[in-house]
Amino acid sequence: MEFHLWKQDKDIGARLGEIWTSHGVVQTPVFMPVGTRGTVKGLTPEDLHSLGAEILLANTYHLWLRPGADLVRAMGGLRRFMHWDGPLLTDSGGYQVFSLAPTREIGEDGVVFQSHLDGSRHFLTPEGVIRIQEALGADIIMCLDECTPYPAGRDYVQASMERTLRWARRCKQAHTGNEQALFGIVQGGMYEELRRACVEGLVEMDFAGYALGGLSVGEPKEAMMEVARGALPQLPNDKPRYVMGVGTPEDLVELVGSGADMFDCVLPTRNARNGMLFTSGGRIVIKNRQHRDEDMAIDEHCSCYTCRHYSRAYLRHLFMSKEILAYRLNTIHNLWYFLELMRQMRRAIAGGAYKEFRQHFYQQRRVQTGS
Repeated sequence: MEFHLWKQDKDIGARLGEIWTSHGVVQTPVFMPVGTRGTVKGLTPEDLHSLGAEILLANTYHLWLRPGADLVRAMGGLRRFMHWDGPLLTDSGGYQVFSLAPTREIGEDGVVFQSHLDGSRHFLTPEGVIRIQEALGADIIMCLDECTPYPAGRDYVQASMERTLRWARRCKQAHTGNEQALFGIVQGGMYEELRRACVEGLVEMDFAGYALGGLSVGEPKEAMMEVARGALPQLPNDKPRYVMGVGTPEDLVELVGSGADMFDCVLPTRNARNGMLFTSGGRIVIKNRQHRDEDMAIDEHCSCYTCRHYSRAYLRHLFMSKEILAYRLNTIHNLWYFLELMRQMRRAIAGGAYKEFRQHFYQQRRVQTGS
């Protein structure tokens, strides 16, 4: 993997670059659709290409439990298994370890946890996470980290952060140095000095890229943004900067402006299945009665397949009838919205007009919502 930083706004930090992998080039800043189990729910790889997706994210924990990393390797790797020919990133399972808190035990060697599928017990180590991801064959893989909850006391967060650093070193040592790029994950909760210490420890190990983890775990939005804005400038300028599990369109606009390069989040796809759709004027809930007889697209400024062919009234009918097509069409629109938002931000950075873009982004919302 190679990262090329082509342009950076000197005033606000927004960056324009490219990640070169053996399976394609990724334009940054980038949003990665989430294909947790080797699929973005409801869409084919051809759909994703047509939307402009350049890289997908899949989940190490879920694929390890089912169908199993060895089976995926025997099938030619995850890319061939899921029929996706572009770049892939697999996360380490650290967030799943966090979400399984009632049924897991964290120790220095790794994590013992109970499967959410059948209750069976499993042991996940830093070395094992690397082996699993190498078997899956993603272009970018992640170190195992301990994602701390919010709120958490400083002593606990410091011990957790220091364990994350020790696990990162073990991951680095276990990595075979093949074509897969290994990223380190910055932890440290809401404590600026602990985040700084984690950054310094990871940078000393020299990873191919760096991610901010432990965000969007229940903390106030203001705290999340403060932590991210403080940590991003500390990361190396010549490596990709990845903010994990974030977020809303507003989050993306603010964090790109602060120097972030990569994002993933289930928000566009999960919200699509729940009937919440993103538009240039803000969010709409398609089941609301006001959309029952609206002969208009979800967003008049959108050129996705759904908006070109279907009215809000029809989409509401599908959703209220629980038709499978509703989830597919909603997902197409939401992912197009997120990917198009990233394209707009890249164009703004290239043209030296990111501040103007940000102002227009919020102005559209105020005008269309009447606020």
